[in-house]
Amino acid sequence: MMRALFSAASGMNAQQTNVDNIANNLANASTNGFKARRAAFQDLMYQNVTAPGSSASTQTNFPTGLQIGLGTRAASNDVTFTEGNLVETDNPYDLAIQGNGFFQIRMPNGELAYTRAGNFNLDKDGNVVTSDGNPIEPQITIPATATSVQIASDGTVTYTTSGQTASQSAGQIQLAVFQNPAGLNSVGQNLLQPTDASGQAQLGNPGGSEGQGTLLQGYTEQSNVSVVQEFINLIVAQRGYEANAKVVKACDEMYQQVNNLKS
Repeated sequence: MMRALFSAASGMNAQQTNVDNIANNLANASTNGFKARRAAFQDLMYQNVTAPGSSASTQTNFPTGLQIGLGTRAASNDVTFTEGNLVETDNPYDLAIQGNGFFQIRMPNGELAYTRAGNFNLDKDGNVVTSDGNPIEPQITIPATATSVQIASDGTVTYTTSGQTASQSAGQIQLAVFQNPAGLNSVGQNLLQPTDASGQAQLGNPGGSEGQGTLLQGYTEQSNVSVVQEFINLIVAQRGYEANAKVVKACDEMYQQVNNLKS
């Protein structure tokens, strides 16, 4: 019965992790470019009372054996990279990616990070920056005299000034793709950084052959969290937690019965 107690406890811990993951998804249901995570579990080691295939006699083997599992644990929470809904905005610097690419962001420490959140603005110097003031890479600067800004689907940025009909170039937005985007490390602020699991960024212009996708000006990509699905997952996790708690209660009652036995 001690095994059952510890196995049930591991199940309760695993479901608690599952609920934590669901809570984070729901909390970011309105976060631009957020990608939901799905908790995955794996069983723990087994005690082989009778190993499958071990000798039952000199001429026969046990066909199945007897293995007692010792519970479960949370193994990972995989990122789901399906695209979120696109919402039109009144900001000409807002961008949505239709494809697999990521924007490059230069962090204050000089390192590059990557994001799907395309809610950009201008800073005091005319640089296109995130809501935290971090510039995109390559840097795009719009002069104060610009009257309109156009960002093409291939990432070409142009602007026009008062009294001029010809547009001028402000730079080229590039997108990054990864061999395994699920292996990116989330660092907060809608930013991701590469790891050995994700591989290094492969850069290219939007619309390129690497699957970067194209840009859509004046739109932002919303979170891909399905609130309905998360509530369903929450109910399932709660029921799983309750089932394991009932196992703990049953084991306690069985111990109580044993303690009440009289010789």
